[in-house]
Amino acid sequence: MGASLKDIACKLNLSKTTVSWVLSGQGDKKGISAETQSRVLACARSLAYEPNLLARSLNTGVSKTIGLILPSISDTFFAHIADRIESEAEREGYSLMIAGSNSEPERENALIRLFRSKKVDGIIIAPADASGREVGRLAESGCPVVLFDRCLAKTDAGCVVIDNEAGSHALVRHLAARGFRKIAIITTFPHLPTMELRHRGYLRALAEAGLHADPRLYGEVAYAGYRQHVCDTLDRILATVPDTDGFFFTTHILATEALRYFHDRGIDISDGRLGLACMHEDPLFRLAAPRMSVARFPVEEISAHAVRLLLRQIRESQSPGSVRPAPESVVLPCRMEFRDE
Repeated sequence: MGASLKDIACKLNLSKTTVSWVLSGQGDKKGISAETQSRVLACARSLAYEPNLLARSLNTGVSKTIGLILPSISDTFFAHIADRIESEAEREGYSLMIAGSNSEPERENALIRLFRSKKVDGIIIAPADASGREVGRLAESGCPVVLFDRCLAKTDAGCVVIDNEAGSHALVRHLAARGFRKIAIITTFPHLPTMELRHRGYLRALAEAGLHADPRLYGEVAYAGYRQHVCDTLDRILATVPDTDGFFFTTHILATEALRYFHDRGIDISDGRLGLACMHEDPLFRLAAPRMSVARFPVEEISAHAVRLLLRQIRESQSPGSVRPAPESVVLPCRMEFRDE
């Protein structure tokens, strides 16, 4: 069993309270001399003292822990986001608790309640529940919370997103400018504002190019069993509009499954006769679809802004008498890569 606060206090003939203040970083605030603080820290190191984080959070209300809830931990985009957020948090002295909602609203709500019970100082979340019920309660309770990738219109929380409409508009406009006329859209989660904006950008680009938005070229894929649903959707589109000459994918996951479909069906995408574009990318694209144009998401910027906004809220919430800062929204541009030129 490791050393305790009592062990350090007895060894130095100090009170446990004094030792606790020093080890929690409150030595200067409590007027403890620099010499005493140095003695406490040196003794803690010599005894290999490990703080009881749960006890400290109960005593101080500060756990130095951030919760991160992702729709999918295996998704390359969210995995990269988690990696960068963890690095940003560690730089500021915070540890990270990560959980995946599997894009299930009830699971997401349960995770929010779980993180609250674990006394995290704040939560960063890419919401799956478009109603924002639990997220709204979280924000109203005063718990620091920041949304990313997906904002909720009626939720009083900070948010970091990419410019979804501008990115999709640029991609589809590019396909139209290259001469593709029957451009299908493959999308999912239409209830999310993110996907609604990507669809809006698609429609706007078609209208500007004088192209008809043929409902037969609209493909909506359910998340559960999405691999089979992508195949069924593409089968249906190519059966009803066999001269479809372009595809716009609203997520890289849908595009990845479509590439598998094209390979299995013997559809050649290497000669450029089929226009392809996707919001974000997967490393696979460079090999399997080098001519696919993409709107790359600024992962590092998204992560840095999410942590910055959350820490701002955390610091304000921990300052007695402070006024809670107004929610701040950050919209970041995508980096466009037109790879078929």
